[in-house]
Amino acid sequence: MSALFEEFDDIADLAEGLDDADPGTRIMAVIDLADSADPAAIPYLARAIADADAGVRKQAAQALTDFDGPETAAALVSALTDSDPAVIAAAATSLTELKDPAAGDAILPHLGDTDETKLSACLAGIKELRRPEAMAPATAALAHAAPGVRIQAVGVIGWLQDEAALPALQGAAADADVQVRRTAIAALGFSKSQAARTALIAALSDPEWIVREAAAETLAKSGDASCIAALRNALEDEYWQVRLKAVRSLGKLGAAEAALQIAPMMDIPVPNLRKECAAVLGELAVVETVPFLEKYADDTDPDVRKNVRWALGRIAA
Repeated sequence: MSALFEEFDDIADLAEGLDDADPGTRIMAVIDLADSADPAAIPYLARAIADADAGVRKQAAQALTDFDGPETAAALVSALTDSDPAVIAAAATSLTELKDPAAGDAILPHLGDTDETKLSACLAGIKELRRPEAMAPATAALAHAAPGVRIQAVGVIGWLQDEAALPALQGAAADADVQVRRTAIAALGFSKSQAARTALIAALSDPEWIVREAAAETLAKSGDASCIAALRNALEDEYWQVRLKAVRSLGKLGAAEAALQIAPMMDIPVPNLRKECAAVLGELAVVETVPFLEKYADDTDPDVRKNVRWALGRIAA
């Protein structure tokens, strides 16, 4: 135990404040227990999750962010039915900080819950734990009426990176909700299959630019040159954000044939786009792009100037 707590014999001494009549004292006890970083504090913090005062309960839910394991997860799941929205929000946030796969034991039984808030939080909490048992309930949750639940379900499926889930992700890529579609498109990046590439290329024509942007970025993960033609078409998108991701992906795919299409984009008055174009032109190292780069050697944006100098140096090498 650190010097800060050496006046106490053990965690039980720190926890004595939880029995005080004053909520402020109980909150301080929760803070001290969290600061101890001792796993022995978990049962006391779990007890504080059920305190009569909402402020104490919220502090306990926040404090459990610093701990892990099934006991922590169980306490946080119990707080998802609290009467105070602030407590629920704190518990939901802390659930996403869990890293021990064993913590999923306390979450898995709740993945069929009908409450939107609780189900969404449990899906978010188990996502990074990568528990294969979560695949079936997450797939079922794709049919939930609430977009927030469907988004979290897609996240779980994407993190599991199971090729068998491709049909579910493809379906989510056509969801009525734009954020569900965007999340599904990003999740498809793990797969190198033709089915995934087909879905991503189709998403480049989505009516919402944030979905097209995600598709343009994710296509680079395929490493497949068959995506180059679709990405070159995306260079004509009306949104510069989509064009920027297409430029970046073409650079990652080594699409030298796109260099003379990218070079004129240096004239677009968006510094972030010019910076990306310069970097990719340097990666592609096509001599014919030098005049376009030289034009911006003294660009008003320092990052653009830096990338232009690098690109010219690389092409000259």
